[in-house]
Amino acid sequence: MRISDIIEQVHQNAIDHGWWESERNIPEVLCLIHAEVSEALEAYRVGDNENFKEELADIAIRLFDACGAWNVDLEAEIEKKHQRNIDRPYRHGGKKA
Repeated sequence: MRISDIIEQVHQNAIDHGWWESERNIPEVLCLIHAEVSEALEAYRVGDNENFKEELADIAIRLFDACGAWNVDLEAEIEKKHQRNIDRPYRHGGKKA
C-alpha cells in the first residue's frame, strides 16, 4: 500500500467520524499534531513503550489526515526532502540535534 492510499483512507475516516464538518485551519491541525508529539514524549518519559508506539501512530494519523485535507502528496514531498538531506553536510549548520 502506498502512503497516498493510507492518507486517503485516514482522511475519509476522519470525515466519516465528523472531524471535518466545518473547515479546520492549519494552526489548529498543527496543534493537534503537536499534542500527539507531546503525548508520545510523556509516554517515553514514564517508560510506557506500548503507549509510546500508539502515540507515534497517532502522529502519523493526524499528519495523514492533514495531507488528505489539503491535497499534499506526502510521498513526493518526503522523496524531495530526503534527496535534499542526502546532499547536506555532516551536522549542517553546526547543530547539536
